[in-house]
Amino acid sequence: MLNFSKLAIVLAAASMMAACGKKEEAAPAPTPAPAPAPAVAPQSTVEVLHWWTSGGEAKSVAELKRIMQDKGHAWKDFAVAGGGGDNAMTVLKSRVVAGNPPAAAQIKGPAIQEWASEGVLANLDETAKAENWDTLLPTVVADVMKYNGNYVAAPVNVHRVNWMWANKAVLDKAGVTSVPKTWPEFFAAADKVKKAGLIAVAHGGQNWQDFTTFEDVVLGVGGSKFYQDAMVKLDAKALTSPTMAKSLETFRKIKSYTDPASPGRDWNLATAMVIQEKAAFQFMGDWAKGEFAAAGKVPGTDYICAAAPGTANAYTFNVDSFAMFKLKDATAQKAQADLAAAIMGVEFQEVFNLNKGSIPVRLNMDMAKFDDCAKLSSTDFVATAKTGGLLPSIAHGMAIKPAAEGAIKDAVSQFWNNDKMSVADGVASIAKAAATK
Repeated sequence: MLNFSKLAIVLAAASMMAACGKKEEAAPAPTPAPAPAPAVAPQSTVEVLHWWTSGGEAKSVAELKRIMQDKGHAWKDFAVAGGGGDNAMTVLKSRVVAGNPPAAAQIKGPAIQEWASEGVLANLDETAKAENWDTLLPTVVADVMKYNGNYVAAPVNVHRVNWMWANKAVLDKAGVTSVPKTWPEFFAAADKVKKAGLIAVAHGGQNWQDFTTFEDVVLGVGGSKFYQDAMVKLDAKALTSPTMAKSLETFRKIKSYTDPASPGRDWNLATAMVIQEKAAFQFMGDWAKGEFAAAGKVPGTDYICAAAPGTANAYTFNVDSFAMFKLKDATAQKAQADLAAAIMGVEFQEVFNLNKGSIPVRLNMDMAKFDDCAKLSSTDFVATAKTGGLLPSIAHGMAIKPAAEGAIKDAVSQFWNNDKMSVADGVASIAKAAATK
């Protein structure tokens, strides 16, 4: 402190001497004042919660970060590992309760409406209108992103769930000359594979895998309207109908073509069985394509992607999305709007989905850079959006509330794992589960 005081006295004396200098001396020319610096808009930090922490997903998040930085915003990554997002939701709840939500969080399906009903989500209508979301999105997808008619979330992609994957070499070896399009054709092909000494159906033993196959069967046996009535509206009459009984009979028959080691198997290990020519078929969403790609396999040459039997005119979807939370700061709100626009933008939609194996959610996207499976998926996505065949996947959290979804998953798996349970008891068990609140 003493040193600073002495310095201040010296500087003050020097100033006084300069001020008392001789008047006849010419004053130095004044130094021009520097030009004012251009105004810089205050940078806002965009905090984004997600669970995309590996592989192509992480690359895609990095691309979104770059886009936001180019718009002048700082990116704060709020990544919580855990493929299903359960860990992330636990963390998110604690943040929201504490009054400190992130700008955006990865949330999908009916969970979006549940968060919105708590009054914590931001209204994105201004951005949606400016970016023409109502024109770019199928109505059934747009409705998932809305609460009381207002956009509160931005969709990232579309996964088709009702895919059937097949190894071409296995089919050739078994003498299967065409891809089965109906369930009778499928069982005829499966018999040939079994006779050739190979596994017909690669399956894993988790309830969501059971349910993924089950909803394929319900759609293939009953059609789009029945699927909508039974699995989305949870209509008691449809749930207890002869069509549901036939669906369970078909579902059980599929199990007879799986191998004894399937209980507890992860989905990617089941996919590996198809890749390695140990099994012919797998029923799984298009995230399985990433496994084929990683193994250097080419669609149409090494493997086949086709709609599950009986479902060629329908499309069950799983859409990832980001819900936006209410923020008080105006610059933060601007950054949030820019984030929503970037998520739906052509640039990010292309890069993200090329990495993820899914397809863009925009209806007008150029698919030139995508593989044949993605092109077929996009064609069917656009077509079914017009015909009413575009349907939410129950198995992947897009259609009904979590409590009912969980109960039905358990009932379906109980039937799958208990060969002694009658079809009638299976129907009753699923109908009872659907009534869970």
